[in-house]
Amino acid sequence: MAYHDRQLDALGDPTRRAILARLISGEMAVVDLAKEFPVSRPAISQHLRILKEAQLVVDRAAGTRRLYQLNPEGFASLREYFEQFWGQALHAFQRKIHEATKPEATKQDTKKKEQS
Repeated sequence: MAYHDRQLDALGDPTRRAILARLISGEMAVVDLAKEFPVSRPAISQHLRILKEAQLVVDRAAGTRRLYQLNPEGFASLREYFEQFWGQALHAFQRKIHEATKPEATKQDTKKKEQS
């Protein structure tokens, strides 16, 4: 599975998106995250594993606990991926505007020539 496909698949689950939203404020342990969700701690661990495989979170050992935080590099890569689409979309939009205004300009030029 391609790198961005894995990230997009990970983001497709609302629980994983909610976990990422909680991690915006800083790193958290699984047990603390699990308190905020109506699912079990093992389920939260499974979601975190998927987010880690998608390189959207990283973890570190802190005694017997693992602390999870957002992975800036993973999100930067995802942003670059989406920006390529925005660039293409903006270029297409610009082309459409140019095409839409071009016939009007041509009509105005024709009217000016006819009036001369």
